[in-house]
Amino acid sequence: MRRGKVKELVSDKYNAVRGVVHHSNQSRIFDRLSATDDLLSSCDRQISELQPLFAGFSQQIFTCLSVIPPSIRSLLLMPLTFRLHTESQIPLEVDSLKLETMKEQSRSEIEKTEIFRGNQQVPAAEFFQVSGSAKEDRTVVWEGDLSNVKLIGAKLSEGIVRVEGKAGMHLGAQMTGGEIRVSGDAADWVGAEMSGGRIHIQGNAGNLVGAVYRGGRKGMSGGEILVEGNVGNEVGHTMRRGLIAIGGKCGDAAGVGMIAGTIFIFGEPGIRNGAGMKRGTIGLFGGGHSPEILPTFRKANVYSPSFLQLYFRFLTECQFPVPESVVSGLFQRYCGDLLEMGKGEILTLAE
Repeated sequence: MRRGKVKELVSDKYNAVRGVVHHSNQSRIFDRLSATDDLLSSCDRQISELQPLFAGFSQQIFTCLSVIPPSIRSLLLMPLTFRLHTESQIPLEVDSLKLETMKEQSRSEIEKTEIFRGNQQVPAAEFFQVSGSAKEDRTVVWEGDLSNVKLIGAKLSEGIVRVEGKAGMHLGAQMTGGEIRVSGDAADWVGAEMSGGRIHIQGNAGNLVGAVYRGGRKGMSGGEILVEGNVGNEVGHTMRRGLIAIGGKCGDAAGVGMIAGTIFIFGEPGIRNGAGMKRGTIGLFGGGHSPEILPTFRKANVYSPSFLQLYFRFLTECQFPVPESVVSGLFQRYCGDLLEMGKGEILTLAE
């Protein structure tokens, strides 16, 4: 009996102690949960107070990005870039890669876009590594030796196309807006039949810059083409409107069949300039000697037209080099071509 009572007494003490410990643990856990709840409530209040600040900060960031110049913003936002990884002896035609379409496409969709290699269609990824996006900055960058890649920026209507290297034929052909910048040389038919936008080439260009396609009625009808280097023959063939500025040497027959518009040549000009022109202005400002003038042009007056100063200022703002001797010079005016309407003019530096 004693042994049973001792066992019963010990059992009671054990249960009592266990109840106290259990109650103590529950209280401790409850206290910790209460403290945690208070901490979370405090965090919620702090977050609520910070939300307007973050909203304002985000708006400030957006505002700052909106005022950053496009050239800098394109670097920050990683523009859509095509890097030539496989050269082709057969010309590639990339007019299907349009900025207006690619800005809404994913990279995989762009890589699957078919381009022409000769008379065969192949995915763009077969020759180009594609990276970045044009959705935000409306910019496309082409990298590599693209001298055998045709129709870059053809029919461009908005945004910026940068070519880091050489460009092939028909660069910016029939474009209506936007801007194309080339750090190297370009081939024939730059800006053929374009009606708007701007093309700025830091190197040389080939023949028929801003010209009409064979069988067409008019060439360039708007926009600007700026070539800092040399160009070939028939610049501005049958051009209707717009500005072409050449910083270096120019081939023969600049402005042949010209309907209207303006051509400035700051380097050495070729021969037969303005043959068959109806209206417009051709400025022959370089060469170090009196350029050859066709006998169908009549010598007129010497003067300094005010509209030239506006053009020179515009070219300077476009970072196109204009010699100081031309800016401050007097000009000899010739009227022609008298075989046509005779309302065009050729301006040369007066002796």
